[in-house]
Amino acid sequence: MGRGHQHTRVVAVKSALVVLVLVLSAACSAQAAPAATQADGEIEKGGISPFDNDHPAIRNLDPALRDAVRQAAKEAKATRGIDAKITSGWRSRQYQQRLLDEAVEKYGSLDEARKFVNTPEKSTHVNGKAVDIGPTDAADWFSRKAAAYGLCQIYSNEMWHIELATTPGGECPPMLSNAAAG
Repeated sequence: MGRGHQHTRVVAVKSALVVLVLVLSAACSAQAAPAATQADGEIEKGGISPFDNDHPAIRNLDPALRDAVRQAAKEAKATRGIDAKITSGWRSRQYQQRLLDEAVEKYGSLDEARKFVNTPEKSTHVNGKAVDIGPTDAADWFSRKAAAYGLCQIYSNEMWHIELATTPGGECPPMLSNAAAG
């Protein structure tokens, strides 16, 4: 191998290393989205009581939705011993965007992610018009019984996602297949 060819290879390798260092530096210096806080509506794993007036995820709900959820939760407890929790309620736009970004990473594309997490512009959590109910027995009870309070499961792939979508005792609208369908 000639000396000129060897010099060209060394320059190419050094150039590639410089590019790699620059790319890695940019990736490391890019700021990660700040963690969601209670002020953004984040709720700790396990959920909170629908009667927790101090938590922004409950306090910032639409009052009619909050009242209906509380009435339904009382009935679930009285008739079945089910302790309904809110696992997600009102969310800030920033928190909703973070959830969407995480879903894109998990599912590989925005189209797939939107089946489970809507954009801040379309999310009913951002305007306080939706709650997620847990644990599973409570979500199941709400899905089957809460229409008595005007509450309905909206998406067939999310038993826990509940909105005020009919009059008390009325019929719930047909479920959408997922959040992207709405």
